[in-house]
Amino acid sequence: MNKLKIAFISAFALVGVLSFMPNLAHAAAADTILNGANQVSDNTGCKDDKGVTIPCPTLPERAKTITNVLLFALGAIAVIMIIIGGIRYVISGGDSSAVTAAKNTILYAVIGLVVAVLAYAIVNFVISSFGK
Repeated sequence: MNKLKIAFISAFALVGVLSFMPNLAHAAAADTILNGANQVSDNTGCKDDKGVTIPCPTLPERAKTITNVLLFALGAIAVIMIIIGGIRYVISGGDSSAVTAAKNTILYAVIGLVVAVLAYAIVNFVISSFGK
């Protein structure tokens, strides 16, 4: 019964986390995708959602948007892995090999989260430095 409760709670948490990802990713990338499609369809420039011609995003702006969406996904996966590692740690039942495996899962997920944050900072710094 305990394992069933934990599985239900973890599935509910996973659905909750995953339900926010498409909205955030869509908000970050939708304008770039639509502007690129508008630019291909007519060579008069990019258009906003009301049909008004606006300046097209530059290559650094597009690279920044793509990188931000990918790093958001990587961060979300790392958080999910931390949750999974915590659940594995709780249900290990004192088995030393299971505890070690759960701790390694949490450790590697935290390292991945730190790498994602540092990559985000570096990419945004480089693009803002050279984009001017």
